[in-house]
Amino acid sequence: MTSQAVGLAEAVGLPFDQKTIGLKLPWRWLPGHLCPGALRFGLTRQSSPLVPPWPDLLIVCGRRSQAVAIAIRRLSGGKTLTVYVQDPKIPARYFDLVVPPRHDGLEGPNVMPTRGALHRITHEKLAEAAARQTGRFAHLSRPLVTVLLGGSSRSSRLTPEISAALGRELARLVREQDVGLAITASRRTGPENLGAFRAALGDVPHFLWDGEGENPYLAMLGLADYIVVTGDSVSMVSEAASTGKPVYVVDLEGYSNRLKVFHQELRREGITRPFPGPLERWVYEPVNDTARVAGRIRQMLAARGLAGIDQA
Repeated sequence: MTSQAVGLAEAVGLPFDQKTIGLKLPWRWLPGHLCPGALRFGLTRQSSPLVPPWPDLLIVCGRRSQAVAIAIRRLSGGKTLTVYVQDPKIPARYFDLVVPPRHDGLEGPNVMPTRGALHRITHEKLAEAAARQTGRFAHLSRPLVTVLLGGSSRSSRLTPEISAALGRELARLVREQDVGLAITASRRTGPENLGAFRAALGDVPHFLWDGEGENPYLAMLGLADYIVVTGDSVSMVSEAASTGKPVYVVDLEGYSNRLKVFHQELRREGITRPFPGPLERWVYEPVNDTARVAGRIRQMLAARGLAGIDQA
């Protein structure tokens, strides 16, 4: 959630502060639009201070931020433009703009659905990271296949069997096509899945980030010729698809209906393909919803007469 909100703020291009919100009981249990006094009485001691002057723009993500956003919008007399990222599960009219993923099916005059998750990835960041860390991958063959391992979640399951099958298929690509492998795992991958993956991968040449040193995630995306990503994370798939490079998705077990729709739409539009599959090149419009939403916000701010706002 933090990455989505901060990524959107960075894309808007205005100076911003990042605030963290925690709610006490019973406010934490209540829907955001039925949360009286949350800003004055409901914040935990760990929450960031929220005091006037109220900002021109407030971007929030996460259910516990709703009551605060609604209160600030009211206290500012409507001068604070409030943007809610994701589906708020309450009427969209409580915010100026709602930015849900399209697989949630939310519609409305102030709703701007996105193909994937918002993020902080830009081509400039990828190029800078790739140039700075290219030496870490110099020993690998080309083309380079970057592999993003996720894990189990409420919406899907990564199993040792799937992990082992992925490792075997990647090892086959190295042996038969002499590709290079750059791999990173997440905290959700877990030791059992990672162990099964490593055992199946065997001794083929590869790079696997073990958590030591600078995180090479951006460099790996920037240097990749192909990207293989597990399908558990909308954010990981969205970030991979923002590169415009061929993205192969490893399907997991137990997809929720929302996650099924997300993957079906990206494949229907020619953005992603299932893995395993032949390594091929294809062209698609990069998934760059963050910049598109930021442009809409800048237009809204300019329409309010905020000085120094460029609508481009």
